[in-house]
Amino acid sequence: MTTDRDLQQAVLDALGWEPSIVAAHIGVTAQGGVVTLTGHVDSYVEKWEAEKAALRVKGVRAVAEELEVRLAIDSQRSDDDIAAAAIERLAWDTSIPANAIGVQVENGWVTLTGEVGWYYQKEAAASAVRPLRGVIAVSNQVTIRPQVNVTNLSDDIMHALHRSWFFDPNTISVSAEKGAIRLSGSVHSWPERQVAAEIAWGAPGATAVTNDLTVI
Repeated sequence: MTTDRDLQQAVLDALGWEPSIVAAHIGVTAQGGVVTLTGHVDSYVEKWEAEKAALRVKGVRAVAEELEVRLAIDSQRSDDDIAAAAIERLAWDTSIPANAIGVQVENGWVTLTGEVGWYYQKEAAASAVRPLRGVIAVSNQVTIRPQVNVTNLSDDIMHALHRSWFFDPNTISVSAEKGAIRLSGSVHSWPERQVAAEIAWGAPGATAVTNDLTVI
């Protein structure tokens, strides 16, 4: 059985293994499978990568992320510069519909708004602006455009989950009301939980996914 001390060390090792992270500035505590990250990082994308690295560790059930972004002097940008760079980056990304995303920036905090047809387009917008210099946080408020025919949505998602070797069909259930999807049940790891949500988001007509899967 993995102890809290073992899990803490495993997360520290994972952070140290990731070349995009300066692990010396990050503290880790673990209690009952919940890992807390504290300290500071040099960029928002480093903060993002630290959380992902921690979630990949076996035994981690959840991550409480309390990292502070401390931008170096040469990484600081005005809000106008960040907004201009974000608009340009979004315009160059072919997975994002042209002129679909609005950008607001306040003190380095980027807020994305607008409407797209698919979840992957919403995620692509956030991924495009995370690495920009001067960004300290991203709030992705882009919405998914509802589709008309969502009658068999829950069945379609269950079939997609069953196609994956990740999942035991007896441990997951799917419910859907119009385009809003809820996943319940259990999985064996945090990556499995994330994959299940990604599969649900891939269903035509999905406008929201509530992931209530527990990691056991």
